[in-house]
Amino acid sequence: MREDKDEPVSVLSGYSQKHKIFKPLILTWDGIDYPLGKVDFYHKTKEGITTLHHFSLASKDEAVYFKLKFNSVNLHWTLEEYQIAGA
Repeated sequence: MREDKDEPVSVLSGYSQKHKIFKPLILTWDGIDYPLGKVDFYHKTKEGITTLHHFSLASKDEAVYFKLKFNSVNLHWTLEEYQIAGA
C-alpha cells in the first residue's frame, strides 16, 4: 500500500561532475538510515519561481520505495510517498 506523506526528512546527497548527476544517497527518516539505490524516475516542477526536483527510488535492499522532493531555493528535502515492498 502506498502511503502519502509530506514530511521533512534528512538526505545525504551527492553530485558527480563526471556524470553530471545529482542524486540522493542516504535518507534518514524516523531515526532510521536508508541507503538508497538508483533513481528510477526523476522530474522537475515549478511552484512560482521555485524549482522542485522529484526523485522516485528504492532503498538499496529494495525493501521500501520512496518519492522524495528537493526544494532548490531552501535546500529542504521532503518525503512525499513511501511504499513497503510486497505490501
